[in-house]
Amino acid sequence: QVQLLESGGGLVQPGGSLRLSCEFSGNHFNIYYMGWYRQAPGNQRDMVATIAPIGTTNYADAVQGRFTISRDNAKNTVDLQMNSLKPEDTAVYYCNALNRGSRNNYWGQGTQVTVSS
Repeated sequence: QVQLLESGGGLVQPGGSLRLSCEFSGNHFNIYYMGWYRQAPGNQRDMVATIAPIGTTNYADAVQGRFTISRDNAKNTVDLQMNSLKPEDTAVYYCNALNRGSRNNYWGQGTQVTVSS
């Protein structure tokens, strides 16, 4: 069984930065596709960034060039560095782990990010 624990959310002013971290508890972290998703009130949950086991990354157009996803296979963590934050980045951010072979898919409990002056 996999458990994901996010941390690092909070309140930040527009133009500021935050770093989210997700701790993966379970086996075989290095074979999971990891990702960050976000959901604002009244909206669907959208992909923000994903990172493959070998490190290939993918970003939503809205965050390209501002956010960076990274993983540490030795520490079983995946981080999301968020720079130049905008009010429209306000949302609950969720960590996701996907095993494409078994199709097992796991979510963290979410962490709130609020961008406001």
